[in-house]
Amino acid sequence: MKTSPLQLLGSIVAAVATPWVVVLVAVLLFLNPIWVGFDQDRSDVAGLTGYTPTQVRAVTGSILSDLVFGPPNFDVAATAGGAQVLDAGERSHMADVRKVLMGLGFAALAALLLLLLVGVVSRGRRWFWRAVSIGARVTVAGVIVVGAAFVVFFEQAFEAFHEIFFGPGTYSFDPRTEKLVQLFPDQFWSETSVAIAAAVLALAVVVAMLAGRLGREPGPASFGSPAAWAP
Repeated sequence: MKTSPLQLLGSIVAAVATPWVVVLVAVLLFLNPIWVGFDQDRSDVAGLTGYTPTQVRAVTGSILSDLVFGPPNFDVAATAGGAQVLDAGERSHMADVRKVLMGLGFAALAALLLLLLVGVVSRGRRWFWRAVSIGARVTVAGVIVVGAAFVVFFEQAFEAFHEIFFGPGTYSFDPRTEKLVQLFPDQFWSETSVAIAAAVLALAVVVAMLAGRLGREPGPASFGSPAAWAP
């Protein structure tokens, strides 16, 4: 059968949207106080900051809340009436981080909505699931390549990431005196990067296998009518 223009467009949308959705789900697994607190303990953040574990949790919780929910003030103090934990430069950087996070988050959410729309409108035809499988397999390949680069060249890759998304001189801090890099040290970021990459890889493999199977089944894989977008 000849592929219709709508089917081709839907396949492209589904294939492109799938990696965004997989990454979104993986990131959400780690953007929470449970994981952050666990890896901060592994990184000895209490020792680096001089705060008690309770203070570390309170300060980190406030920073995460401002990051995800806003407003992006990042003006938390470790003790009642004490000085702010983050200085002006650190607070400005965190505001920039929030802008980047919100931008990527909205892009991923848009991808999710488009993927759901194509899935519903196509009524789960085999071509839809094949496109999802292709997107997931591309994600697997991308994670392997990018993950290997981060493992071998973590500092260079981390620096390149900041150069892409942040202005020069806005993300360099002294780990001896500034709390932002003490609360989130290199060990925290390296381990979190590995954990997210592993989650993305696992999710992408599962999606590729399931979607590939649905794409091979005779007739519509799900959602009903076999006539959806048929050529």
